[in-house]
Amino acid sequence: MTRVHLMADHVKAHSSPTRAYDSTLRAERAAATRRAILRAARESFTDVGYTATTMADISRRANVSVDTIYASLGKKPAILRLLVETSLSGEDHAVSAEERDYVLAVRQAETARQKLTLYAGAIVAIQQRLAPIFVALTEAAVSDAECAALRQEIAARRAANMMQLAHELRSTGQLRADLTDREVADVIWSMNATEYWQLFVERGWTPERFRRWLVDAWSRLLLAEPAAPPS
Repeated sequence: MTRVHLMADHVKAHSSPTRAYDSTLRAERAAATRRAILRAARESFTDVGYTATTMADISRRANVSVDTIYASLGKKPAILRLLVETSLSGEDHAVSAEERDYVLAVRQAETARQKLTLYAGAIVAIQQRLAPIFVALTEAAVSDAECAALRQEIAARRAANMMQLAHELRSTGQLRADLTDREVADVIWSMNATEYWQLFVERGWTPERFRRWLVDAWSRLLLAEPAAPPS
């Protein structure tokens, strides 16, 4: 091997860790900036509403420039979309329904009541994150076409997911025979809605009380009567 090659290899060996470190540091800083912007937007949307919130407001709360917000996340509708998605996933990024932990747990549960219990717990956790943002989305949908489309998209996704849940419940053989899967899905869809959650919160219900209510109500509404004991 020539001296030139040895020197080149020496340079690579010593420069690669530095480049990797710099790349990791940049990624961490970008992620921190993104989190700060999302946190600031959530606070502003919740405090003063979507319409009244300006990019300058978010910039000031996040302590970053407006240009940085545009470069990192985009315009207000894009920020609101990401807030909705992260509220649904419980992560700092969007996660499809099929990949969420509670969906996998529901699929693995053996009985219909176990599936409903797991799902009710997930809904309570989600609504505590989502409800304030959904209020902002509902407001924004009145005047912003992108936000109106997002609201419709979320509703359609929920409906499709509830059909999948209805199929999961049907597979246990424990659903009422007089209900179609569509009816089962519609009942759960209506009762897992943010609007439904907010009504109970306004009446002073705690998350745990609401969770127990959902399990009990869904079990009574959707599950077949237990078999009579042998005579």
